[in-house]
Amino acid sequence: QVQLVESGGGSVQAGGSLRLSCTASGSEYTYRWYCMAWFRLEPEKEREGVASFYGGGGITDYADSVKGRFTISQDASKNTLYLQMYNLKPEDTAMYYCAAVRSFGCNGRLQRQDEWSYWGQGTQVTVSS
Repeated sequence: QVQLVESGGGSVQAGGSLRLSCTASGSEYTYRWYCMAWFRLEPEKEREGVASFYGGGGITDYADSVKGRFTISQDASKNTLYLQMYNLKPEDTAMYYCAAVRSFGCNGRLQRQDEWSYWGQGTQVTVSS
């Protein structure tokens, strides 16, 4: 089993920044064997893949809506995944979830939510105009 705990959410004005963190734990977790990602869910909308990171090679992928504004990274020594968010917009308001799956590469899984094995509880991000 793998446990994921998110933190770092909050309220910010448009144009501001936030950094989300996701710490992974569990006997099965080794960073280089896992694809990690951030998803977000807004009320009455489908969950959207935001960014993914493959620990085995540092390969990243982003949704078009966040390219150039969000950066996903990982500190392997801390088993922690980050999402640095710049120039936040009101439409970024959502509950943000960390997800993980043991895999050789992420292979476009941002678009396939049913392929993720582990999920965190989420952290709320609210951006006011």
